[in-house]
Amino acid sequence: MGMQMGSGNKKGPVSEINVTPLVDVMLVLLVIFMVTAPMLFSGIQLKLPKTQKVNNLGLRQELVILSITEAEQFFLGKDPIAEKDLVPSILKKFKASQTDVVYLRADYNLRYEKVAKLVASLKKAGVSNIALVTEVEKNK
Repeated sequence: MGMQMGSGNKKGPVSEINVTPLVDVMLVLLVIFMVTAPMLFSGIQLKLPKTQKVNNLGLRQELVILSITEAEQFFLGKDPIAEKDLVPSILKKFKASQTDVVYLRADYNLRYEKVAKLVASLKKAGVSNIALVTEVEKNK
């Protein structure tokens, strides 16, 4: 309720806004977004290799992320793409996002030969910054 000042028994509308419920709702929304934001890019299900933590990438939609599934399907971001269109599409996305790094997510069960050939074809096309994305190994 509002605080009345002065003497008298004036009863009328309180012109003060109670912001406590608004702050409570905003804090709940902030927590929800903080929890769900790292999961936004997990649209393509891959079993990534596990390594020790080197650095935190924080994958975002605007980055150039190339994913390869166990069935050798290719995705640029969340969009499926044919293998023959990979290099031109990556170069086009470089210009659009003004970056020169490809984040490569390859399924754990994918043959190493396929990843090696892809890296070689990317390097041949002039893509020299390739970051391999892995999952962090949990301490036992």
